[in-house]
Amino acid sequence: MEFIEPLIKILLINIILSGDNAVVIAMASRNLPGHLKKKAIIWGTVGAVVFRIIFTIIIMYLLKLPYIHLIGGLLLLIVAYKLLVDKESDEAHIKVGSSLKEAIVIIIFADLLMSLDNVLGIVAVSNNNMLLIVIGIILSIPIMLFASHLILRLMENYPIIIYIGAALLAWTAGEMIVKEEFIQEIIVLNANMEYVLLLGIIVITLTVGGYQRRYR
Repeated sequence: MEFIEPLIKILLINIILSGDNAVVIAMASRNLPGHLKKKAIIWGTVGAVVFRIIFTIIIMYLLKLPYIHLIGGLLLLIVAYKLLVDKESDEAHIKVGSSLKEAIVIIIFADLLMSLDNVLGIVAVSNNNMLLIVIGIILSIPIMLFASHLILRLMENYPIIIYIGAALLAWTAGEMIVKEEFIQEIIVLNANMEYVLLLGIIVITLTVGGYQRRYR
């Protein structure tokens, strides 16, 4: 269970957060001929995965520094909030590649800019377990390649999926925050404080984000 539970969380985070990355791949290569489109998607995805691994290693190293767990947790909370609030698609703003090389470069760098939330979530859930991180990144490949539009359609038709995903991200962010040393010292004084803090973070995120979602 110590391995399966975080693996399930990683899979869910990938499903919730990889949709936009997959749209980038589709949009960047849409004007290429069929045979070049396949090459752009394959090599662009391979390049994106390589950079994700490098990005993940850098984040794992940074997590050894003071207050980084707190900062990472707060960033994940922002991701959870944006997941609830942002309804508009970014497809119109995605640059389209006019050649195979240009499409690959667009895919790699767009994914690199958009994958911070995904990588942060995976690192937070994995508890620095490199095997889990590698599996999480590998799992993101078929999701990016094949499941993007299905995921986006489901999220549009069934908003409850977005709320579940935001709750999972908020919980993960909370777990990351409570790993901060000075917060651990507070929690040691009260055994129930961790669960109260985690539930409070989820309730506040869903309440504020849900309110903004309805009235935006």
